[in-house]
Amino acid sequence: MRRRKKDLIFYVLTVVSCMIAMVVVIVAALLVYDRIKEKAAEKEAMEALAQEPVFTQNEVDMILTKAVSEAESQAQAKEREVLLSTIQQGLSQGDTVLGTLRPLYPDKIVVASGGVYHFVPIQENLKKHGRLQENLRVLETGEMQYVQDGQVVSHKGIDVSKYQGNIDWDKVAAAGVEYAFIRVGIRGYGAEGNIVADDMFARNVQGAKQAGIKVGVYFFTQATTVEEAREEAAFVLEQIAPYEIDYPVVCDVEKVSAQGARMNALTPAQRTDVVIAFLEAIKEAGYTPMLYANMEMLSVMLEIERLESYDKWYANFGSEMYFPYDYAVWQYSETGTVDGIEGDVDLNISFKVW
Repeated sequence: MRRRKKDLIFYVLTVVSCMIAMVVVIVAALLVYDRIKEKAAEKEAMEALAQEPVFTQNEVDMILTKAVSEAESQAQAKEREVLLSTIQQGLSQGDTVLGTLRPLYPDKIVVASGGVYHFVPIQENLKKHGRLQENLRVLETGEMQYVQDGQVVSHKGIDVSKYQGNIDWDKVAAAGVEYAFIRVGIRGYGAEGNIVADDMFARNVQGAKQAGIKVGVYFFTQATTVEEAREEAAFVLEQIAPYEIDYPVVCDVEKVSAQGARMNALTPAQRTDVVIAFLEAIKEAGYTPMLYANMEMLSVMLEIERLESYDKWYANFGSEMYFPYDYAVWQYSETGTVDGIEGDVDLNISFKVW
């Protein structure tokens, strides 16, 4: 019995030992299998990495530059498409070329002169008028007013010459006209360039004053030299000496198409020299000088930065407040009507009083 018991224990221990050995072998095999899989995966990754291209820094820079250029080209193409669509829409709706172009260049004055379009950078150092288009009121009569906080802050005026004929100044005053710029005279065209007095100057000044209307005066210049400008100013001062002039004395400088026009050939610098000579002579005599000019003249044909210190009378027929620089008076119509004057008359609003 003892022998049989020992044999049984021996057999059990042998079986258990075999089973433990099998387990150890299986675990070892699994560990070896996992390691083989890891090695295989690492090898595949290394082989894949070896197949990918490798770039130098210069090659990377070139790739980035090309990508940026392509992106910019796509953006420019989109901008071009939008721009062309805007231009097409404006022109197809009947807008003028200037009316179509101007909103596209908010930092420039777009103006036609000499058969071409000029894109003149707005000088930020020059004083702007700061008025808002939405504050401009156009009445049924065509008369314009500028309103702030519900109050009319502009002042109604006209400018006249002999071409308005005999004016009933009392009726003009009753129509609400506060001031009138009256032409003193002109310098003629051609080589002679004679100074000619306006036939109705004295009568108009006296009539306006008697009706209680403030009076300013203007002279149409065709001076081509500083000396001629001073001659014109001397003539104006002589003519206005007998009267009390309330408003500015104006140098009217215009581009004209008439044959023999004398100032058209001047450079902007020369023309500015002439204008300043006139204005300074008026200032030295104790009057307030002012310049009359339109957008083309102020933007292209004069050096406006040299004229910053002088009041300006801006001529632009219409109701668009496009011109950015400061001006004291705006001539907005040449076909206005005022009781007491037969036919058309120029209409103005001013934004200050003198």
